[in-house]
Amino acid sequence: MEVYDGEFIAELETIARHIRLNSIKMIYKAGSGHPGGSLSCADILAALYFHIMKHDPKRPDWLDRDRFVLSKGHAAPALYAVLAEAGYFPIDELSSLRKMGSRLQGHPCMNKTPGVEMSTGSLGHGLAAGNGMALAAKLDRKLYRIYVLLGDGEMDVGETWEAAMLASHYKLDNVTAYIDRNKLQLDGPTEKIMSLEPLADKWKAFGWHVIEINGHNIQEIIHATNEAKGVKGRPTVVICHTIKGKGVSYMEGSLHFHGKAPNDQEYAQALKELGGAP
Repeated sequence: MEVYDGEFIAELETIARHIRLNSIKMIYKAGSGHPGGSLSCADILAALYFHIMKHDPKRPDWLDRDRFVLSKGHAAPALYAVLAEAGYFPIDELSSLRKMGSRLQGHPCMNKTPGVEMSTGSLGHGLAAGNGMALAAKLDRKLYRIYVLLGDGEMDVGETWEAAMLASHYKLDNVTAYIDRNKLQLDGPTEKIMSLEPLADKWKAFGWHVIEINGHNIQEIIHATNEAKGVKGRPTVVICHTIKGKGVSYMEGSLHFHGKAPNDQEYAQALKELGGAP
């Protein structure tokens, strides 16, 4: 495994903390949103937007950019936070989440928000959309890559597996999917709602190259993505073992904060733990 400079990794970890902090601020000010799944994917987003992906905030429609699709669209606060951090729009605009007339809707909208590649929210559609982008790249002989982030609860959706089968059939080696495996979904633990294990074997059976990592270890995220770039003739899925609500003690592993904003006391504690100011 390639070892990255400790200072470089620390910078990405700081960005991930900013994503978590701004996600909490946005959800608190809006009075609604999904903190748990936004916090669990922050490290993945930091690595993608600040090291892995080719993209240009000044040219969101640059033809040769890499594409990112947030299939688990309810984690929109984390996506908006990283887009603002990268410079797609002012960080001050984050406070407009879910407000009338805002470009930052409760779920991502490609027609309103700079940097959003696909409108998502109805679970199961993201990988299929990413496949379409990947097929277009192949047909146009372009080298850009497609990155799709899925929730583990989303594995219950049949379209996810149809898309997995299609990507394998068409040998879409320019697709990398990340599964935010925090083991909790809307109604409870994934293994009680609809058992997913053995998840890695399922994806292997569908013809995918499978990597399992700690989804909060940025060095592992980067290494897995580099490995995916070297795989030819089939897509890669990275199963990222994460903690729902990561970074805020009372949210970690808690189903209670799947789709609930913190109250005043909880908000103050979250800010303290994430090292931020109101």
